[in-house]
Amino acid sequence: MSTVPPPGLDPDQLRAHLDRVRPGLVSGPLRARLIEGGRSNLTYVVTDGAGQWVVRRPPLGHVLATAHDMKREHRVISALYPTAVPVPEPVLLCEDESVLGSPFYVMEYVAGTPYRTAEQLAPLGAERTRAAVLALVDTLVELHAVDPEAVGLGDFGRPEGFLDRQLRRWGKQLDASRNRDLAGIDELHAALGRDLPVSPAPTVVHGDYRLDNVLIGDDDRIKAVLDWEMSTLGDPLTDLGLLAMYSAQLEVPNSPVSTTAGAAGHPSPAELIERYAARSGRDTSAISWYTAFAWFKLAVILEGIHYRYTLGQTVGAGFDRIGELVPVFIEHGLTTLQEG
Repeated sequence: MSTVPPPGLDPDQLRAHLDRVRPGLVSGPLRARLIEGGRSNLTYVVTDGAGQWVVRRPPLGHVLATAHDMKREHRVISALYPTAVPVPEPVLLCEDESVLGSPFYVMEYVAGTPYRTAEQLAPLGAERTRAAVLALVDTLVELHAVDPEAVGLGDFGRPEGFLDRQLRRWGKQLDASRNRDLAGIDELHAALGRDLPVSPAPTVVHGDYRLDNVLIGDDDRIKAVLDWEMSTLGDPLTDLGLLAMYSAQLEVPNSPVSTTAGAAGHPSPAELIERYAARSGRDTSAISWYTAFAWFKLAVILEGIHYRYTLGQTVGAGFDRIGELVPVFIEHGLTTLQEG
């Protein structure tokens, strides 16, 4: 681990704070490294040579003055830690921006692998890959079985009108990055709006539930569910629809958007849905809507990335090909709705 501090985290400042609020936790100078990946919030591993911890903070130049994101993430992890849902043990939340320049929280370091591609899964072989992905469903069932009131999350979101708000939110996101004609996207948005399902009882929703947002241990068990920044109270089937979407074969050569679906042994979306229905007892007959909504949402996200790329605001490998993928996601969404 480099002795040069990464941007956004001063190890000496962090240690001084930890010594004040958790005396005895750290036994020597801290070193830190930034973990690559992640959607928006920054993640660091810090060590004193004996113990290891993880620090999460907003991106550099974060414009929000509130600790909302960090507070939410820390709150949901703290609430879920005593339950059957595997999450890292929370250590502390710091809302004093004088320490690191923004609010942040610290949690335990959990060893494990976030599998992002079929190639990464290949060494596991078909049987172990299948078991890992099925465990992903079982953990989702555990999450959705948590009583929000019982763990202090009864006010964690506004479940009434959840799907309608989500659809409107992503429609606005689409409008904000329109700079070309996208055949079928308005048709898909309108079709989703005409056929909103009746949501089951609300649960804690992860919001971005997929294989690379969990850590798999050497024993192939899920050690921790990560990246709770989009979590809220809402319709649990949105998590399942997203998981089904990420488990579909994209069939796009050298796609810059990775899924693990091509790995040998990877269960099909239908199998994952069936297992969730059997284990949760929920009615999944409207799952085509939720899966189509996931395709729509990802199409909007990718179009936003493409839009920023055309403005020269996003640089790096693969961004030049993101735009080609958007019509593929739209087509999948329309087909999913039509086939029911």
